[in-house]
Formats: sequence, structure tokens, C-alpha cells
Amino acid sequence: MIKILEFITEVIGYIRIVLSPTLLGIFLGLIIYNFFQNLAGLIAASFIAFVGLMIGIVWATNKFKTTGTVYFLSRVNASPDLDNLKQSEENKNISQE
Repeated sequence: MIKILEFITEVIGYIRIVLSPTLLGIFLGLIIYNFFQNLAGLIAASFIAFVGLMIGIVWATNKFKTTGTVYFLSRVNASPDLDNLKQSEENKNISQE
């Protein structure tokens, strides 16, 4: 049961990693298609969105095989600078009392 839940969280992390460059590729593709609203612009926009998808798949697969997607996402979302700030504020409050 634990392995199934662990696998599900890894798959969700995999999808989150894939979505990041894919959405960026789609956004850039829409910008290009906005300037060139013809067949060439549609092909270029589709190609850029597809490249974003491929980059996302390669990146997520690499992270899945090496450290794990959940570990990667937790390190990306961590904010050690803010943790240090919080600790220094706590130290100030202790010293003032």
C-alpha cells in the first residue's frame, strides 16, 4: 500500500515537472502565432509547444530516475533564505526579552 501511494506522488510530481516547460512552450507559441496568423505561424507555434513538451518529458524522466520528482519539487519549493530570516527574527525577540 505504501509503495502505491509513493508511486502516485511520484507520478503527480512527474506531471508537474512536465507541465512547466510545456506551458512555457505553449505561451511562446501563442505569442508567435499572434504575430504570424498564417500556416507558417501555426506550424512554428505547434513546434515550439512540442519542443516544450519534449523538454519537460526529458527533464521529468531524468529527475524521476535520479533523485525522484517529489524530492526535486521539495527542493525547488524550499525557501532557505526565508528560513534564516525567520530564525534571526526569533533570536531578536528572545534577546529583547
